[in-house]
Amino acid sequence: MELYSQLASILTADQVTVNPTVLEQHSRDESYHAPHRPDVVVFPQNADEVSRVLAFTHEHRLPVVPFGLGTSLEGHVIPYQGGISIDMQRMNQILEVRPGDFLVRVQPGVTRSQLNKELKKYGLFFSVDPGADATLGGMAATNASGTTAVRYGVMRDQVRALEVVLADGRIIRTGGLAAKSSAGYHLTGLFVGSEGTLGVFTELTLRVHGIPESVVAARVAFPAVKQAVDSAVAILSANIPVARLELVDRGSVMQLNRHSGTSYPEQPTLFMEFHGNEAGLLRDIRFAEELAADQGSLEFIHETDSKERARLWEARHNLAYAFGHGHPGKRMMTTDVCVPISQLADAVEHARLQIDRSGLAGGVLGHIGDGNFHALLMLDPDREEDLQQAEAVNAAIVRHALERGGTCTGEHGVGVGKAKYLRQEHGDAVDVMAQVKQVLDPHGILNPGKIFLQPK
Repeated sequence: MELYSQLASILTADQVTVNPTVLEQHSRDESYHAPHRPDVVVFPQNADEVSRVLAFTHEHRLPVVPFGLGTSLEGHVIPYQGGISIDMQRMNQILEVRPGDFLVRVQPGVTRSQLNKELKKYGLFFSVDPGADATLGGMAATNASGTTAVRYGVMRDQVRALEVVLADGRIIRTGGLAAKSSAGYHLTGLFVGSEGTLGVFTELTLRVHGIPESVVAARVAFPAVKQAVDSAVAILSANIPVARLELVDRGSVMQLNRHSGTSYPEQPTLFMEFHGNEAGLLRDIRFAEELAADQGSLEFIHETDSKERARLWEARHNLAYAFGHGHPGKRMMTTDVCVPISQLADAVEHARLQIDRSGLAGGVLGHIGDGNFHALLMLDPDREEDLQQAEAVNAAIVRHALERGGTCTGEHGVGVGKAKYLRQEHGDAVDVMAQVKQVLDPHGILNPGKIFLQPK
């Protein structure tokens, strides 16, 4: 109770809790990784309060782990060394919308759906769509991506500036409102993707985009994965303004049909979306249909009605939950390698083979437009054989990707699940990352145990 009393004196009593239910909520994310409770949870409301908490944890050498909504998939928010979980849900204000600059300032607890609801009034939208209604602070911390990255880029491309509280409580600002700068090191890019290991975000300035005049969604089935991938490459090569370009394999379509009540052909399928003006899009869609036909497409269905588009993308976004609901009592391991587009068809087929050999239920889907794909594996976390098989599949997929110039994680981040692969991918550059961590967090209190392997 001493830690509770000390933090309550720094903040207020209603901003600090040791309630067992709240501690349990902050002990896990949506991954299969084992949970671990923090000692206490705090709910700051502004940067000054975050600064006071971190100055305290710095002085007393206490671990502190930022927490958004717990939607991460690699154990990022699990406080394996106990300490303090710093929940950002009360820092959820949209501070400023600058429509003339296509910028918005937000606190880290704002969710993407909350932001888009506000931006719609201005004819704007925020582009990064990871599927989950995650907080923007968490999305920046993991350099989140998603279905629209092929057109608009990943989270790092949208973050113009940050307010960050460092491990010792100092508050710094990185970046600014200008579209570009050559002044000094690019600290904004350093902090985005740092997973709470270098500082705690208390404000973000983000790029936003104009809502397109016309949006058309399409669903295209193919006899085989290679034909779907080759069709996607052809569409990208033709410079057709595709905003989403997603691949779902046969097994995943089967699971989707069972869960969502759809009746899509149970074949490898591309889900696409086109943004632009009405006249131009009609030409682009006809061209895309011709390119898909050249690769043996079985059907090409496009939707202009907003309700039908929403239904199509809701089905795609719910695919992970479809697997979860279809296998009660099991948890999901989700891989997320990214490879050069030219290597994608081979990588997807290799991943499917590894799943089939393992005997685990699962599927392959991904953001085919930028080479990022996921293998979903259903496992019983209490069954050692399941864990070993899933880890072996993950390792084989990562090894295959790295040998072809890819990465072990395209968008989920390292957390604890991918730490073992970091040196395989980056070699001695990992030592440079560790040196940066040491400079900014000399006592190792910020999200300890994440990104870097812990000494045995």
